[in-house]
Amino acid sequence: MKKRSGWIALLFLVALAFGLWVLAFAIPAGNFWIKISVSAAILASLSLMLRKEILSTLRFNTRSFIIGVSAAIVLYFIFMIGRVISLQLFGFAGERIGDIYAKGAGTQPWIISILLFLITGPSEEIFWRGFLQKGLQERLGGWKGYLLTISLYTGVHICSMNFILIGAALVAGAFWGAFYWRTDNLAAAIISHSVWSTAIFTLLPLQ
Repeated sequence: MKKRSGWIALLFLVALAFGLWVLAFAIPAGNFWIKISVSAAILASLSLMLRKEILSTLRFNTRSFIIGVSAAIVLYFIFMIGRVISLQLFGFAGERIGDIYAKGAGTQPWIISILLFLITGPSEEIFWRGFLQKGLQERLGGWKGYLLTISLYTGVHICSMNFILIGAALVAGAFWGAFYWRTDNLAAAIISHSVWSTAIFTLLPLQ
């Protein structure tokens, strides 16, 4: 019964994630950055309620900071290279990249930075890696759990109807999933996600 209830919890939160991402990306009403932050916070809160041991595994120390920031820098350069390649291969890439950044129109960059660094980044890692990937890998095994998590993380972004954003989610999801699997350090994954997203969307945008 406990195993069954665990699967039900996983499936429920995955379904909720898809619904919340549709509301954030496909429904024009409301501020996008607030919607995505609230969505991620809801998923993280439920994850912590269902898997209380997540908090006990968080190790915010010097090592977590160093490897987290290092991972963020590596991923930023991967996206720099990816942008150049995309612009060369796809004529529409520049416009689609612009659409991603246009979601921040009308919102002060410092507000977006705070939301990304303190809410969205940590919340997404708690749910996607600490809750979902960990749970799937425990039930299905390392590779199957990892690949399924990547597929789901990429899948929730399909509602954006933006090929470049979907591809970016695939790359980022694969990167953070592998990073978390290799290090088993959720705090470092949170730092990586928070630093990277703040840099790429506000401090050093790749437009």
